[in-house]
Amino acid sequence: MSADKGEDKGGEKGERIAKVLARAGLCSRREAERWIADGRVKVNGRKLDTPAVTVTDADTVLVDGKPLPDREPPRLWRYNKPSGLVTSHRDPEGRATVFDKLPEDLPRVVSVGRLDLTSEGLLLLTNDGELARRLELPSTGWRRRYRVRAMGRLSDAQRDRLARGMEVDGVRYGPIQAQVDSVQGANMWLTVVLTEGKNREIRKVLAAMDITVNRLIRTGYGPFQIGQLDRGQVEEVPRRVLRDQLGKVWAELGGGGTKEGGARRRGKAAPGKTVSGKTGA
Repeated sequence: MSADKGEDKGGEKGERIAKVLARAGLCSRREAERWIADGRVKVNGRKLDTPAVTVTDADTVLVDGKPLPDREPPRLWRYNKPSGLVTSHRDPEGRATVFDKLPEDLPRVVSVGRLDLTSEGLLLLTNDGELARRLELPSTGWRRRYRVRAMGRLSDAQRDRLARGMEVDGVRYGPIQAQVDSVQGANMWLTVVLTEGKNREIRKVLAAMDITVNRLIRTGYGPFQIGQLDRGQVEEVPRRVLRDQLGKVWAELGGGGTKEGGARRRGKAAPGKTVSGKTGA
């Protein structure tokens, strides 16, 4: 264990403790830092009080008194999140979470980004916190696609304003593509595409135009689509698709070859057509 990032120990380069916990699929890096602050992490018998520590395979790391699980190759699942679930492992208000509703035979996973309580649709899950972090970065250029039902009307001028990017309550939002698909009474259905995905971004920018979102469904995240997944259903993305879509990132995270047992769906819904890893937004 070392307080210096990247210090070699017997020729072995260490990794920051938060990254190691994330790679083990226990939590995100940010959550790992909170765990350390709460005194839940020990290295070689010493309780950590800072995340500025590097460790190697020679170190003994315990979380809540338990050793880290063996590192597995990174895996990714598509999940059709229903409305009414919190995207968090623990909710201080006691509300049901996404992770409460996942099949019991699924390994411990973290989400790639979040969906709000009332938002629905595609949520990516992974057993590798570092993979989650990489896929969340705006630098991927991946587009997030949504179907949005909202009360109000979107003018051409407002659509152009969204396309240029705008500021709401001191927060700058990047360009957003919005298209009106249909109008039903006081409501309209929109297709909305963005690349940043800041907290409640779509709701906030439309509210600034006096448009109220009353349903929001994410249908795509980069090359991954919700396809025919029924609500509450989970399906693993085949490794060959991960290799093809993630390229260098997949190799850096130790994705390995393409041996796999095939895509499997889990949940109460009946199986349907498999749609995973298709290119496009």
